[in-house]
Amino acid sequence: MASYFGRREPWVRAQGYLSGLLSSLERKNGWSLAELAGEARPGGMQRLLNHRWDATVRDALRAQVGERIGSPARALAVDDTGFEKKGRRSAGVQRQYTGTAGKITNCQIRVFCSYVNPDRQRVLIDRELYLPESWFANSARLADAGVAAGMVFSIKPEPAWWMIERACDDPLLVFGWVTGDEAYGDNIELR
Repeated sequence: MASYFGRREPWVRAQGYLSGLLSSLERKNGWSLAELAGEARPGGMQRLLNHRWDATVRDALRAQVGERIGSPARALAVDDTGFEKKGRRSAGVQRQYTGTAGKITNCQIRVFCSYVNPDRQRVLIDRELYLPESWFANSARLADAGVAAGMVFSIKPEPAWWMIERACDDPLLVFGWVTGDEAYGDNIELR
């Protein structure tokens, strides 16, 4: 993925970021990831994450997965995960249920799509942030959190549908079926 970074410094920072995500750090935030990467402040990590390269890299990764392990015997798996958060400035954060904590807590919810093969290997190929309906009552809050203008409320199965559509549009990625828990399987339109 180095070719997606115009200079060496952001690429090295991205490697540090990924190493931090895969580490055993208890809290993975801008400060802790920057410190683990040997940086004194989180500004560089925040700039890396605010850069709009993620869709391009996501699409390249998905194509790479399809090219290397693609097969009609594979499946897409969609599910959501909650990330406990403090504060109210991160997009989508509010008190809501997350199975990760097993309770209602202040968190952010992401919907994920993985590519799964029968050998139980999984590769995360896509993600979407779930924004609770209450967030759309305050356009200033949306703008302050960096949410794109024109975004509208969607129930959780809708981001799953967007990710399935992107996977279907990728000519290198083939799969025989899609799976998800009851939040997705009980949705008639998605099913």
